[in-house]
Amino acid sequence: MAVFRFKALDEVLAREPLQVHREHNLTSDYFGVKVFDRPKMKKYLSKEAYKAVYDAVDNSAPIDRKMADQVAQGMKAWATENGATHYTHWFHPLTDGTAEKHDAFIVNGEDGGVVEAFSGKLLAQQEPDASSFPSGGIRQTFEARGYTAWDASSPAFIVDGTLCIPTVFISYTGEALDYKTPFLRALNAVDKAATEVCQFFDKTVTKVSANLGWEQEYFLIDEALFVARPDLVLTGRTLMGHASSKDQQLDDHYFSSIPTRVYRFMEDLENEAYKLGIPVKTRHNEVAPNQFEVAPIFEEANLANDHNQLLMDIMKKIARRHKFMVLFHEKPFAGVNGSGKHNNWSLTTNTGVNVYSPGKNPKSNLQFLTFVVNTLKAVFDHQDLLRASIMSASNAHRLGANEAPPSILSVFLGTEVSKMLDLMETAVVDRKMTPDEKTALKLNIGRIPEIILDTTDRNRTSPFAFTGNRFEFRAVGSSANCAASMIALNAAMAAQLTNFKNEVEGLIEKGVKKDEAIFQVLKRLIVETKNIRFDGNGYSEEWVVEAEKRGLSNVKSVPEAISAFIRKDVVDLFAATEVLTKNELESRAEVEYEKYTMKVQIEARVLGDLAINHIVPTAVQYQTTLLQNVKLMKEVFPAKEFDSLAAGRLELIRDIGGHISTIKLKVKEMVEARKLANVIENSAEKAKAYEDSVFPFLDEIRYHIDKLELAVDNELWPLPKYRELLFVK
Repeated sequence: MAVFRFKALDEVLAREPLQVHREHNLTSDYFGVKVFDRPKMKKYLSKEAYKAVYDAVDNSAPIDRKMADQVAQGMKAWATENGATHYTHWFHPLTDGTAEKHDAFIVNGEDGGVVEAFSGKLLAQQEPDASSFPSGGIRQTFEARGYTAWDASSPAFIVDGTLCIPTVFISYTGEALDYKTPFLRALNAVDKAATEVCQFFDKTVTKVSANLGWEQEYFLIDEALFVARPDLVLTGRTLMGHASSKDQQLDDHYFSSIPTRVYRFMEDLENEAYKLGIPVKTRHNEVAPNQFEVAPIFEEANLANDHNQLLMDIMKKIARRHKFMVLFHEKPFAGVNGSGKHNNWSLTTNTGVNVYSPGKNPKSNLQFLTFVVNTLKAVFDHQDLLRASIMSASNAHRLGANEAPPSILSVFLGTEVSKMLDLMETAVVDRKMTPDEKTALKLNIGRIPEIILDTTDRNRTSPFAFTGNRFEFRAVGSSANCAASMIALNAAMAAQLTNFKNEVEGLIEKGVKKDEAIFQVLKRLIVETKNIRFDGNGYSEEWVVEAEKRGLSNVKSVPEAISAFIRKDVVDLFAATEVLTKNELESRAEVEYEKYTMKVQIEARVLGDLAINHIVPTAVQYQTTLLQNVKLMKEVFPAKEFDSLAAGRLELIRDIGGHISTIKLKVKEMVEARKLANVIENSAEKAKAYEDSVFPFLDEIRYHIDKLELAVDNELWPLPKYRELLFVK
C-alpha cells in the first residue's frame, strides 16, 4: 500500500498544467450558447409558442399540448443543430445531486429505419421509476410510477450532446419527491405575500422575485492522491490523518496567487460555465490549503439553484480533465477550515426595487425597514426549521468549528440598522402619534441611505447576516442543494409577511392611519425579536452562554435538528403557505434520518476496514522491525549499555502495541454498536443510536491511528498524509 502512496506522489510531481483554449476574447460573445434562452426561443419558436412559454414563466399560465408540440419542435431543431443527439428530463431528487435518463431523438421510421422526432408530450412529462429514489416511504418498490414535469421557468441547455430539460419530480399521487417542486411553491408563496406588503408603499408592484447568489467553496486534490485514500473515495472526507506541521496558521493561502494547475482548471470551468449561461464572476483561494471558491452574479433564485447544481456537476468533470478531484464535503480534513455555500438572498419587485436596499425617501426606507424587521421575525420564529434545513452528517462537522457559525441561529444587522430599529422602538408610542412625532420619525428613516452603504460591516461569524442589500445565510454546507435552505427561508418569510399584512390591515380597519399602523406593528416585532439580533463574535463560548440566556435554541444533534420538520408549528407553516403537506414533510424527515444513518454507517465500515486491513498490519510490520532491532542490539551490547540504548525503542514498541490493541478493541466494539443500531426499526431512533453509539468510535479510533502515523516509519505508511494532500500540487 505504501508503494501506491509513493507512486501517487510521483504522478503528482510529474503533472504539467493543461493548456486551455478560449475561442472568444469577450465572454459576451459566447455566453449562453448552449442555452435555449429568450433570443433562441424568438428565433426557433412561433410568436404564439414564444408567448405561451413566457406566459407560463411570468404568469404561471398553463401551456396546452398544441403549444407544447411547437416548443418541442423548436427546441429539438436548435438542439440538433448544436450537436445534441439525446434529451433528458433533468431533476433534483432528494439525493443532494441531480438525476437524468437519456433518450435519443429517434422514433421508428419507414422501411425499418428511424427518424428524428420530439413531441410536446415528451417535453412536458416523463415517467421515471420513483421507487428507486429516496422518498421516505411515499413510494415503495411495487409503487414505482412517478412523473417529471417541465419547469418552463428554467431554460433547457446542452451538456455533452444531450438536451437537458429542467423538471420537477413528483409521485404518482402528486407528492413532491424533489427539491424543485417545493422550492417553486415557496417562491410563489413569498411572491404573493411580499407583493401584498409592497403595495402598502407602491401600488404598481405586481410581482416580487427572490434572488440568490451562492458562494461555492471546494477543495481540489490530485486524483492520484485521492484514489490512494479509500476514505476520501468512499466518504468524501479523511477519516484519519495527523495534522500537517503547517496548514493554515500563517493565513498565507487566502487570496494568494492561484497555483497554475488550479488556474487552468478555473479557466476551463469558467469557459464551460459561460457557455451554459452561468454568470460566474469570482474565483479565489480560500483559507485552507488547496481550498478555493467560485461565485456568480446573483440571479432569480430557481435559476440560480439550477445553475449551482449544474456547476457542481461540470466541476467534477472538468477537474478530471485536469487530473484533479473536487471535494464538496463540508469537512474533508480535520483541523483546517471546512467548506460552506453562503446563500445571499434578497427580494426584488417588478419595478426594479430591491426591498433590502435603502431608498431615496422616507416611504421607500420604511419599506426597507419593514422587510428587514419581518425577516428578523421569520428567522426568530422559525430558527429550528432553518437549522434543520442546513443540518446534515457532513455539515455538522463544520458548524461551530471556529470557521462557520454555530448551531445557534442569530441575525447580524450592523450598527446603523440596529440603531434605526432601536430608534423606532423608542419613537413609536402606544397612543396615537402626533403629526410632529410621525414627521420626526420619517425624517430619521430618511437618513438611512447616507449611512448604510459605508457603515454596514460584515460579520463572518454570523449564520444570517445583513450585508448592505441582502441577507447572507452563511450556515449552508458546500455539498447542499441550495433549495433546502431556500424552501425554509422563503416559506417562513411568506408566512410572516402575510401575518404582517393582516395585522396592519386589521389596525387600518379600526381607524388607524396606514403609516401609523405599520409603525405600531413594526415596533412590536422589533421588541419581540431583540433576542435574535447579535452583532458580536458568534464563534465565542460567551455567545453560547448568552444565547441560552436569551432563550435561543442550540441543537447540535443532527437527528434532533431533523425532527423540527415534523413539529406542529412547522407543519402548520408549510400548510398555510401551501409549500409542503404533512405527508411530504414526514417523508423528508424520514429521508434525512436515513441519509444520516447511512453516511455514519458507511464511515464506520470504511474506517473499520482501513484500520484492520491497512493500518494495523503496517504498524505490526514496523513493530516487528523494532523487535528485531532490539533483539540484535541485545546480542551486541552489554546489558547495562543495552538497557540505556534500547529503552526508547522498547517504549515505542509498547506504545505501538497499545495503539494496535485499542484500535482492534474499538473496531470490534463499533461493529457491535452498529449491529445493535441496525435492528432498530424507527428511523429517528436508529439515527439517534448511530449518533450516540456509533459515531463516537470514529474519533476514538482515529486518535490511535493518528498516533501510529507519527510513530511508524514514513516509508511504510500506506496512505497519503495531510502534508501531501494539502500541499503537493
